[in-house]
Parts: sequence; structure tokens; C-alpha cells
Amino acid sequence: MTKPLYTFDDIQNLEFPPVIVYAVPVMVALTIIEWFLRRREYIHELEEAATELGFTVDAAPSLRTAGYNPITYTRDRNLYAETLKEYIADNAGSSRAEKHNYDIKDGLAAAGVGIGNLISTALVKAVTFGIILFFYNLSPLYIPTTWWSFIACFVVVDFCRYWAHRISHEQRFWWATHVTHHSSEQYNFTVSFRLSWTQHIKVIFFIPAALLGFDPFVFFICMQIGVLYQFWIHTELIDRMWAPIEFFWVTPSHHRVHHATEEKYLDKNYGSSLIIWDRMFGTFCPEEETPNYGILKPVNSYNPVTLVFHEHMDMLRDMRTYRHPKAWWRIMFHGPGCTLDKERYYGFYKYKDGELPPAESPEAEGSREVPAERKNRRNVVV
Repeated sequence: MTKPLYTFDDIQNLEFPPVIVYAVPVMVALTIIEWFLRRREYIHELEEAATELGFTVDAAPSLRTAGYNPITYTRDRNLYAETLKEYIADNAGSSRAEKHNYDIKDGLAAAGVGIGNLISTALVKAVTFGIILFFYNLSPLYIPTTWWSFIACFVVVDFCRYWAHRISHEQRFWWATHVTHHSSEQYNFTVSFRLSWTQHIKVIFFIPAALLGFDPFVFFICMQIGVLYQFWIHTELIDRMWAPIEFFWVTPSHHRVHHATEEKYLDKNYGSSLIIWDRMFGTFCPEEETPNYGILKPVNSYNPVTLVFHEHMDMLRDMRTYRHPKAWWRIMFHGPGCTLDKERYYGFYKYKDGELPPAESPEAEGSREVPAERKNRRNVVV
């Protein structure tokens, strides 16, 4: 079969079905439902903690007492939750329920990041399409558009996404394009909206799929499906699933591990749709206790611009501190937890050819690179 070659105009005229656009109303609706369910769970846990301390919960507001007005009911429930929190704070200091509180500001920040991602996606659409199209036309291979080509392409794209994701945790340059997704200490559907505005440069990781000759129409449909799949795994409402699903597919349980900050959970479960890649390459870890979420160097901001660019700015500041190309290379392409010794990298200007003196030399004292405590600790100590 003769391989069809495409121009950019040809691809534009194909009118790809905007799968993600169609899914947005469903995603928003599910996010709202999740908020109500999480809020109910949160208040229930507050009631349990308060009851153990002697609080009487008979006067809990209901739709009936609110005159069946949902706005009044929501307001009364919020005031009730604040009363419970104050009682618990006065009598016990804190409550485990706070861990499950739904941070509205965090959700709004995620929405802001998500809107910015949609805008950035539209702005660079021509570039990302053009890169994939260039390598598709360059390759002599061609896989015709059939039902099985969608399955094969989905698997290949997911394999590429595994490595793009993994490298984004192992090299700081790429981590800067991904850290936005991990910076929330919450774990709910809104986290799936936290996609960096600079993540599109990772299109280079998907060039192998284009070189295999998958039709661009098939490729971009599979890309959209893969992105949509990742929405539903960002929730605590779903526990473990049927064992065969847990074995082959990424589930909320698997992905909670990936977002955790516990030592044993770090750098695990990179899979996007299929968990089999983690099982094959030794990065799988099952969920045991409920994780704590976020990054090891919290951003402490709800500003979408800060959430997207804070790591880029930190990386540039470190590069200004270590003014030598060898140091810059380590800063950008070693692990986010790579620790550099100042004297070593300022020393490149003092030592011949930028090489350190022999270990036994007096000059070498204090000029050692400090090993990272862990390859990827999601922050840099300089």
C-alpha cells in the first residue's frame, strides 16, 4: 500500500474530533460531584472526631432545616464545619479530618493553570503538529488506518509517555515542565487540570511513534484518549479495583503513590494508562498506607504563574550561581535533587582545563561534589 504523505493543511482539513473539548463538561460535572462527596466525608470525619470529645451532633443542618434551598444548605454546612473545627481545636488541637479537607483555593488555582494550558496548547498547536508530521513523512514506514492500528498506536504512545514522564522526574530541565502537576498537596480531580504551559516541548519523546508510520489522524486521536484517561485516576474516592485491572492499567491507587511524598513512594508508578511498563522496568510500587501529597519543597502559592514557572526561575538562579557550562549541564540534566558544591564549580576558573586537582593534593580539600541524598527528591539544594 502506498504511504500517503500529508501537508500541514491536509492535517488541518481532516478536522480531528475535539475529544477533549467534548469531555470538558463531563470533567467539570464530575469535579463538582467529587467536591460534594468529599465535603460530606470531611464533615462526617469532623463529627466523629468531635463526638469522641463529647460534642453533640444532633443539630447538624439538613436540606429540610435549610428550607430545601441548596445555597442556604451549603452555607449552613460550612458554618457547621467551622464550629466542629473550633471545638476540636479547643479540645484536642487537630483532627485527622483536616487531611481530607477540599481546598477551594487550590482547586481554583488548578483551574487557572488548566485554562493557561489550553491557551498555550492552541498557540503551539502548529509547531507540535508540524514536528510529528515532519517525522511521519520522513519515515518509509506506514501503518494503515484500521481498528487494530488504533490499539497498536495507543500502546506505543503510552510507552513513549512512560519514558517522557520518567525522564521528567529524573532530569531537572524536564522536571520544570512537570512539577506544576505535583505541587498540590490535595489529590482530587482538579489536580488533573494542573498541566504546565511548557510541557509541549515533550513532543520530542513521541517522535518514535511518528517514525513507525502511524497515520497522523490515528496518532493524535490516541494522544487525546491518553490525556483523557489520566483525568479519572486523580481521586481518593476510588479504592482498589478488580485485580486484573490493577495489574494492567493505571488506577487511582497506583497514581496516588506517584503523587506521594513518602520516601518509599518517590519516583514510582510513572505509567499513564498502562501500569505494565512500571512492572517491566522496576518502578512499580503498590499503595499501602494513605499517602501525603505534594513536593518536598512546597511552593506555598495559589498564583498560576508562580505554580508554572517557579522551578524554571529556581533553575536559572542556580545557573547564575554556578557560572560554568559543566555546572549548567549538571543543574539541567541531573536529578532534581542533585547537590552541587560551590567551590568545585567556581574552581573551574582556577584549575587548568577545568579539571580538579588529584585527590591527594591540598588544593582538592573542600572541592568535592556532594552526592545527592536521593537521585530525585523533587527539589534542589544548592
